[in-house]
Amino acid sequence: MADPKAENALRDALSALEELEERWGAAREYLKIDERRVRHTELTEAAADPDLWSNQDHARDVTTELGRLSADLESFDALRASLDDTAVLVEFSRDALASGEADWSLLNELSETVASIGAQIAGLETQSLFSGQYDENDAIVELHAGAGGTDAQDWTEMLLRMYMRWAERRGFSVEVDEATEGQEAGLLSATFIVKGRFAYGWVGAERGVHRLVRISPFDSQARRQTSFASLEVTPLLEDDSEIEIDEKDLRIDTYRSSGAGGQHINKTDSAVRITHLPTNIVVSCQNERSQHQNRDRAMQILAAKLAERARAERQAELDSLSGNRGDNAWGSQIRSYVQAPYQLVKDHRTDFETGNVDAVLDGDLDGFMEAELRRQRSRA
Repeated sequence: MADPKAENALRDALSALEELEERWGAAREYLKIDERRVRHTELTEAAADPDLWSNQDHARDVTTELGRLSADLESFDALRASLDDTAVLVEFSRDALASGEADWSLLNELSETVASIGAQIAGLETQSLFSGQYDENDAIVELHAGAGGTDAQDWTEMLLRMYMRWAERRGFSVEVDEATEGQEAGLLSATFIVKGRFAYGWVGAERGVHRLVRISPFDSQARRQTSFASLEVTPLLEDDSEIEIDEKDLRIDTYRSSGAGGQHINKTDSAVRITHLPTNIVVSCQNERSQHQNRDRAMQILAAKLAERARAERQAELDSLSGNRGDNAWGSQIRSYVQAPYQLVKDHRTDFETGNVDAVLDGDLDGFMEAELRRQRSRA
């Protein structure tokens, strides 16, 4: 006689597998897998051209796109193979039940495999949220302390740590290019680059003003304090040749770094601040070892910001890339982090929330980011 529990376990696995097959089919459509295979063939042929590297910029574009496409297609095909292998497990489990003997080792393996495939397909579904022109790029991120005095400056440093921890969780790297210390504690501002595929797509969901409510560690009477910090994000361009910068439009200042030394940046006497006079855009870099390297990095950031400005003006869609900064104070926050009188982090755009404030401040941000990305997609 068949084991009812085993029959239920197999039935649940079959139901989950049917759902995964549907989601896999949908992913094939919205990720345009067939079109990508055609593009992969074209790029493979281009990469085999012996004259490819006569134009190094073009060659880098070809090999980068080919590498990404190859990885995506390999992952998608591996997922198909996993689904096929799971169907075999189902048949083995069904045969065992038909013989009157439940094979729980097979059923447990089946359950674990279905869960694993579900997680992989969820990753594909998240990837589908990144459809912007620059979503795959690295991200230039700027943090600025807002209203709240010393608490706001401390909050800015807390946010820097939070995003560095988040990047580490996702396997991204972070390069802090500028950090300006606050008068008593924390940071007045910081500029850092998150490097990794879809970095801009992810961090773009975080642009806006972030609000912290807590018992102030800087208040002798231990009163509750509300403080603000803003986040701005710009895609780092692989090719900034479209932007021409006239040296006569620049004011270049050198100074000794004022950041927190080994914690965030290198202490040097060669920090560079560049002001683009026509637009009053200011960029700084103090992370590199030489003034020349700092200048090159600052110019790269400036080119990216000017390119963003040009695109926004050309398309009349400033908010699509840089967002509307607004006031760095009351009434403009996108998210509140409350540590007193209760524990809650809530995003005011999506209503996504959690009571585990410590986990969020330690970089557990994916839920918030995905909720905002889905909101943006629903409004597109």
